[in-house]
Amino acid sequence: MNKKEARQKYKAARQTLSAEEIEAKSLAIANQLLVLDIWKNTYFHLFLPMEQQKEVDTEFILQILAGKDKEVVIARSDFQYLKMTHFLLTDNSKFSVNDYGIPEPVDGLEVPVTKIDVVFVPLLAYDIQGNRVGYGKGFYDIFLSECKPETVKIGLSFFEPEVVISNVSPTDIRLDYCISPERIFIF
Repeated sequence: MNKKEARQKYKAARQTLSAEEIEAKSLAIANQLLVLDIWKNTYFHLFLPMEQQKEVDTEFILQILAGKDKEVVIARSDFQYLKMTHFLLTDNSKFSVNDYGIPEPVDGLEVPVTKIDVVFVPLLAYDIQGNRVGYGKGFYDIFLSECKPETVKIGLSFFEPEVVISNVSPTDIRLDYCISPERIFIF
């Protein structure tokens, strides 16, 4: 399966999910994270879901991070330059939804990429080698390439992996893990 086919397949599969299924599967994904050896880290980068795309609801992960007193980092995207700026989530953080439906921080305390220890990565599809397929703009590949080598990259998906994504690019950054509601995939 190539990236275009994977995008079409999993966008369609997500649209079949009810709000109740998304909530249950998102909670199961968050619970799976509890067994990973990532909790000694401090800075966790989390995406906020695009509701119309029926992405994994990261609210449960946010609750876990708050309960473990972790620093949460949220990005704002610059679509002209395909770059992300990263901000510390605080009680004073204000958000707006951009033209693509992505909730983003308006401003705040900027966090350098080199401080980020763990990144929860949105995706549409992935394969058993840890290759991921996003929406095709390359934001996360650019961002992940700027992270320190030991930064842990964790994909979140409602679905199981494909055997292979055939047209992987040398600039595509592989995941270390992908979490589905049923299991943890380690790459």
